[in-house]
Amino acid sequence: MTEKLIRSAYESALTMTAVLLCWAAALWLEGAAGLHTDVLVLAVALTLTLAGTQRTADARGRLTALVLLPAAAGVSTLLGHLMAEHYPLGAAVFTLGISLPIWIRRFGPAATKAGTLMTLPLVALLVVPGPTLPPKAQSTVVSWGWAALVGVLACGCVWLVQTAADRFVPWRPEPEPERNRPGRPSRLRPRPSTRMALQMAAAVAAALTLGRLLFDHHWPWMVLTAYVAASGNRGRNDVVRKGVERFLGACAGTLLATGVAATGTTGRTSVVLIFAVLAVALCLRPLNYACWAAGMTTALALLLGYYGQNTWSLLPTRLEEIAAGAALAVASAWWLLPVPRRRTPAPVEQASGRASRLGRT
Repeated sequence: MTEKLIRSAYESALTMTAVLLCWAAALWLEGAAGLHTDVLVLAVALTLTLAGTQRTADARGRLTALVLLPAAAGVSTLLGHLMAEHYPLGAAVFTLGISLPIWIRRFGPAATKAGTLMTLPLVALLVVPGPTLPPKAQSTVVSWGWAALVGVLACGCVWLVQTAADRFVPWRPEPEPERNRPGRPSRLRPRPSTRMALQMAAAVAAALTLGRLLFDHHWPWMVLTAYVAASGNRGRNDVVRKGVERFLGACAGTLLATGVAATGTTGRTSVVLIFAVLAVALCLRPLNYACWAAGMTTALALLLGYYGQNTWSLLPTRLEEIAAGAALAVASAWWLLPVPRRRTPAPVEQASGRASRLGRT
């Protein structure tokens, strides 16, 4: 356990170093180009999620990331504007975009990794407060061109930090899991990747619809929870476990953020706390997913508080959305083409370890 914690702390330090480096670059870019502060949030979100997928990537994998991530970041930004102006159409496109990378896992490990990179900006879209800003502020959010540039910055910062660490520190990353290597196709019909994609689409579509109807512009909390609980689905019990852990961790994180807000913490102090919380959450993630959920929820609540949302008044709403999103993910996994418990999908059909960790953001 001690060795595991030390290893986790080392990897967390590398990730946070890359995050801070990209944040500093985006901060300079914001001032130089007169951008909105959501460019900083996008930089942190992309770097935080990209670091895990690139830890053991080879030259081909990094070149793929350099092409796909900026393009996907630009497209996701356009999607954010679409959802702000034409929500039903944007929600339909978002649902397709979040489920398609799961479906293409049938084509092997390379497709799985490409799908993971395509998903990162969509997850960041739920974190970047563009769609949740007041209408008068939505026109100033980051454009697709700047978002693509931030994607390039995220790739560069992650590679710089990880390459330097591997060169000067004799502690190499763990090798790719065995299940990421090609194997025989699954005999299950529909295939596990198809089942998981349909379950994700159903959960996210329901969360987008109910979230907008019941919670207005606070819908991202519900959608993010549904996505997290449904991602990396390995069966009914797995989704239930993640849903419960997400709910418990989110409750703890929301209460913590509310307590911090009650002390009157704002401005730069909030930013420092956000980075501190992310570092602790990264370090504790291997122990239990609830720790990661609590840390991420705390950071998101502090971020939205920084943008002017009243954390205390929104506490019941956030807890309701988290519970509802987890319930939708569990319902889709249990009733829509559930993956059989005793039949393990072939390696080519399973999500990679990096994709599973992505789902836990």
